[in-house]
Amino acid sequence: METSPHLHFKGNCEEALRFYAESLGGRIVFKMTFGEAPDAQMAPAGWRDKIAHARLDLGNQVILGCDASPDRYHAPQGFNLMASVETTTDAERIFKALSRDGTVDMPFQETFWAHRFGMCTDRFGIPWMVNCPKPLEAVAGQARKSA
Repeated sequence: METSPHLHFKGNCEEALRFYAESLGGRIVFKMTFGEAPDAQMAPAGWRDKIAHARLDLGNQVILGCDASPDRYHAPQGFNLMASVETTTDAERIFKALSRDGTVDMPFQETFWAHRFGMCTDRFGIPWMVNCPKPLEAVAGQARKSA
């Protein structure tokens, strides 16, 4: 079994997924508007060009998304998307991109578990954590020393 986040947007799904593709190095491999769907006649007025379903591939992981009508949209809460990045340079670039025009919830900095870690909410309202982890052995060794 695999799990994938399915994000709901306030009518800007296509813009958000293009931004994630550029910022995270992925590509949009599928996109269907409400007007292209088999039941297009059921699309709410003004929603024919909004995204009914889209898929962004990030290597062997995916982010799915859609536009939620105003009566069904809820601001994200209770989760963060985690971008685990191997180099501090890439992690910093990704954190800067995701936090631009959003909010920084925890500054991007070194922690006991990561060379760099930060939390932000992007301009689309999606909460992110960007992590450039230290080796588990180093984290475990540090934990034993402080115990």
